[in-house]
Amino acid sequence: MNGCLIPHTPFAVDFWKSRQSVHTRLFFLTHMHADHTSGLSPSWKHPIYCSDITAKLLIHKFDIAPALVHTLEVGESHILALDETGQETMMVTVFDANHCPGAVMFLFQGYFGSIFYTGDFRYSPEMFEHEVLANRFSIDVLYLDNTYCSPACKFPSRKQATQMIKDIIACHPEHDIVLGITSMYVGKEDMLVELAKTFQTWVVVTPQRLETLKLLELPNVFTTDPEAGRIRIALKYQITRKNMERWNQERPTIAIISSALYTGLNGNPYTNQPDVHIVPYSDHSSYRELHEFVSRLKPKSIIPVVKGTSERADMHCFDNYLESSAKKTSQIAESIPHLRAHQRRPSVNKQ
Repeated sequence: MNGCLIPHTPFAVDFWKSRQSVHTRLFFLTHMHADHTSGLSPSWKHPIYCSDITAKLLIHKFDIAPALVHTLEVGESHILALDETGQETMMVTVFDANHCPGAVMFLFQGYFGSIFYTGDFRYSPEMFEHEVLANRFSIDVLYLDNTYCSPACKFPSRKQATQMIKDIIACHPEHDIVLGITSMYVGKEDMLVELAKTFQTWVVVTPQRLETLKLLELPNVFTTDPEAGRIRIALKYQITRKNMERWNQERPTIAIISSALYTGLNGNPYTNQPDVHIVPYSDHSSYRELHEFVSRLKPKSIIPVVKGTSERADMHCFDNYLESSAKKTSQIAESIPHLRAHQRRPSVNKQ
């Protein structure tokens, strides 16, 4: 699970283990991918803050009580109470994460300092056009999506990757296309719509995914009829040699796996399958993009969102971009008694 209890605060992000968060009052959800919602269920009883799109998906998938789901407008700053009396507050600014529908990044500012939590994101220079980031104020802690934090992770923009997929399809005019993706719930919708419009075909999806797509109010290019469309989606693990043989017995078929997973970090398991094409389409930032983002943000410290012992979790590659300044003490309201023992901001030691 990719989520964190934020130290010395009463809030958490993408963290749904109630027994480990007895002092947590506010829970934030960056987006609806499974590794960020693990632990959520209809029995959840605490307030959740997220984007409007994520709120719709959250209520639909987990049947969370609507009264517990609070939407935060993307691109805006919001004042939230950290205690029951409203004596202690914080400001939360919400940014588009450029990842999947509804995905956001959070900037928290309060007695604890300033904490920027990216969740999963694909960096874009336009992010710094927002007036809050353009002001270049100090960030104490950056929780960074380090999914592809390796020098080997070099991949194209999503626009370029989409064109690569178009070129492959154009070279196989008589073939059906099986498009392998990571999540059958939400993700890569813009690319799917563009492919449908370019090749004038329906995109075949599962009934469950179609229900989700209806919530997103996308163009009407999706169907559950397997005979209606030339392009159909499948999970990556379904792209096997056995399935490819079976599909090709029915009609000529190629598979395209749209994922950067096999770029740098992992070998290509489809090397000997000429009917399977890998396109490094990524909804996460590349290594170069991560460096550009951190160099512009200049935080005092970085904590990886994806935990592990691999080089992806090594944040020392960003040391040259860190802003160095002395730690400052902060005053915590008496209305948050369990935090009185922690009179400092979250640790700003390099991770």
